[in-house]
Amino acid sequence: MAQDGIASKIKELSKLRMDMHGKDFLLTWEKSDADIRGTLLTAEILKGLYESNISCVLFKSGLAVSNFRDNSTRTRFSFASASNLLGLAVQDLDEGKSQIAHGETVRETANMISFLTKVIGIRDDMYIHEGNKYMREVGSALDEGFKKGVLAQRPNIVNLQCDIDHPTQSMADLCHLKQVFGGLDKLKGKKIAMTWAFSPSYGKPLSVPQGIIGLMSRFGMEVSLAYPEGYDLIPDTLKVSEKQSKQSGGSFTVTHSMEEAFKNADIVYPKSWAPMKVMEERTQLLRAGQRDALKDLEKRCLENNARFKNWECNERLMSKTKGGKALYMHCLPADITGVSCREGEVSAKVFEKYRIPTYQEAGFKPFIIASMIVLSRVKNPAKTLAALLKTRVPRYIE
Repeated sequence: MAQDGIASKIKELSKLRMDMHGKDFLLTWEKSDADIRGTLLTAEILKGLYESNISCVLFKSGLAVSNFRDNSTRTRFSFASASNLLGLAVQDLDEGKSQIAHGETVRETANMISFLTKVIGIRDDMYIHEGNKYMREVGSALDEGFKKGVLAQRPNIVNLQCDIDHPTQSMADLCHLKQVFGGLDKLKGKKIAMTWAFSPSYGKPLSVPQGIIGLMSRFGMEVSLAYPEGYDLIPDTLKVSEKQSKQSGGSFTVTHSMEEAFKNADIVYPKSWAPMKVMEERTQLLRAGQRDALKDLEKRCLENNARFKNWECNERLMSKTKGGKALYMHCLPADITGVSCREGEVSAKVFEKYRIPTYQEAGFKPFIIASMIVLSRVKNPAKTLAALLKTRVPRYIE
């Protein structure tokens, strides 16, 4: 992006009335339209500065605490990259090596890791009805610590995935769509098919499909959610999507046919997830440490999944999309038939065609996370970003 283009986006950002300073980013549908647009713009500005070899360092010191309660590649490295981009040092909170293993409370841990901390990134998607609740419990502890003078500053929390939403993923996806289609306003009337797809594994979180329908429904899109009967999402997330679709002039439909969802779609997002009822049972068994029961649950779920092996994104289904040229999207890693598994979410031919675009899609995530950090910590982001552009301190010496 040319530097005059960066300046233009900074000017656009300055006109938005956002309310993100000092606030956590937990669910996209808790944020205003200005907040969402501002987050995208700030991410694009940071990406432009980075590509122009202009330093984005805003912090001379401070920690970014990384608390991953589940495995991760893209989001873990994106959080570390974003924090480093802004000048923060990343410290992983390994609960197995902390006093949490000895019974330390959430309230105490939250304060002990926050004395010189600017941001806490949390991924907690293992336990349904618990992950987002945990993040809010941490936030409440930080509020108390700051109010009572324990903390000199109150770190902000970024949701790196919970049981309800995956905002850094869905916002990165939206950034990708904005670039592909030429702007957010160009998304109105576009059809996106968020569909379940077969996987040879079980227990995948519901937060990606919920995050996609909960964000894309805000832009007048035709959102089609498809899944086999029984693979329900959390009902409240569907209600949010229905409400937002009406407000934005779009539509929201639920079908139990992958083919119907793909018909005339501009964008397809085939992704496996576990039924809500399964995740509830799994949560109870994990909490109780019932390993044999967990193995039995996995066996039953895999047997049920096997009934829907035809839910695969392949060339035949892609031919049903608008002009046979819909944009394929995925949060990665995808279960690729004949590559990463015998039978999976997407055929090897379709995935290979869109492999580089999915990598580009993922490439927006570090800048989205950095944007969320900046907007939570900086009172006047447009002014601050303009100063970076003006001083043009090199990111590295060539």
